[in-house]
Amino acid sequence: MNFKDVLKFDIKHKSKHKLITLGYAVAIITAFIVSLTNNNYVEASVSKSERLDYIMIENNVVNNLSNPETIYPESSVENIKSLFNMVNTLVRERKEAKTITVEKGDTLISVLMDLGLNREQANDVYYKLNAQKYDPRDLRIGQKITALSTIDSQTGALMKVNFITLEPQAGERLIAQMEENGEYKVRREKDEMIEEVNSATGSISGTLSHSMQNQGVPAAIVNKFIQIFAYSVDFRRDVRKGDKFEVIYENKISPDGKIVKTGDIIYAALILRKDKLALYRFEHSKGNADYYTEKGLAMKKTLRKVPLNVKYRISSPFGKRRHPIFKDLRIHWGVDYAAPMGSPILAGGDGVVQVAKYNGAYGNYIKIRHNSEFSTAYGHMKGFAKGIRPGVRVKQGQLIGYVGSTGRSTGPHVHYEVVQNGRRVNPRTIKASAGENLAGDKLKKFKKMVAEVQSSYKNMFAQNEPAKVASK
Repeated sequence: MNFKDVLKFDIKHKSKHKLITLGYAVAIITAFIVSLTNNNYVEASVSKSERLDYIMIENNVVNNLSNPETIYPESSVENIKSLFNMVNTLVRERKEAKTITVEKGDTLISVLMDLGLNREQANDVYYKLNAQKYDPRDLRIGQKITALSTIDSQTGALMKVNFITLEPQAGERLIAQMEENGEYKVRREKDEMIEEVNSATGSISGTLSHSMQNQGVPAAIVNKFIQIFAYSVDFRRDVRKGDKFEVIYENKISPDGKIVKTGDIIYAALILRKDKLALYRFEHSKGNADYYTEKGLAMKKTLRKVPLNVKYRISSPFGKRRHPIFKDLRIHWGVDYAAPMGSPILAGGDGVVQVAKYNGAYGNYIKIRHNSEFSTAYGHMKGFAKGIRPGVRVKQGQLIGYVGSTGRSTGPHVHYEVVQNGRRVNPRTIKASAGENLAGDKLKKFKKMVAEVQSSYKNMFAQNEPAKVASK
């Protein structure tokens, strides 16, 4: 909401004041006419010299001079003085907008006080924003907060802060408005969004993200696309030049036609040489959605091959190897992914933390149980993420710790294990389903949705294909 919009809103909700001001204006005009008609020495038509005389009176009043010389009687001059003071009071207030950009170290309370609220008012608005399900801790660097205030136009002093507006996210506003009793009332406003469906397809040359962005796919959608396939594809090794991608996604469009938010990916596919991995979004319960194969298999819940989302290298594969410390041949029961110190380590799948402690040669160690069949383990961490402890449920891809070199280690890396029915297996070859597949009525509903998507995406992707040259 810009300054003009806020000003319009302020005027709309101050109609009572408009009526009062209009009444003053009528009274001023009437009194002025009466003042002139009370002058028994002035004829009906006002001469040029008399007009100049009135201007002289006005200037003298402005300059606060007493007893100005004039042809008008003293009572009329006093009326003019009174009218001048009344008008001057009415135009004494002016509106002024102020915007603060949140910087490092700012808190919501400090920003509110910088906008002109006192400590008591700032605390009041703080708790009322919290009651609107806004977490003040979500205040982010670079976020803009705007206030519309009333200023004394003569002294420049702040009289009151009428409105404070902040945007928790695009297309949504929280507005604190001062009521006539001097207290603030907070309300939430949302723009009515229009959902627009888009599609893109293309060959991969270089990185997948670069290739998708070259086809106009927004960065947010690219990130979602990569996250969807992170559970079944090692992008560094599985994706090659000439492979293809397909995606159908939504955009949230504001009434004025601007893209304010990227929506969900409806369909995503990777064509890796002769193999096609296609996933469809399906909302299986209110507010809960996952991605499934055409047959309703929960591919999103396949355990991650790599518990990192940063550049890495495999420093030790699964199986027999020469131990880097003891220099003898031993079985390595996991895969070591070398990465920069402090890099985020992500949970391989949904599950419950069983162990989170220092564990001898493993150093800082976490074990997560995903279901009755599979568990994953992570070793040599620098430390654990906030809130990670035994008994805590985690989501696939959730931050659980940081790459380190604790325990028996020669450099920063994460030791990653997959345990199937008590037996450690190679994380890079196992296809471990840690989620539920669709069945029954859900599967029927899903297959109907898949058929609708398939019938529409053929036309969508045909528009992106280059025209074929007819042979002679």
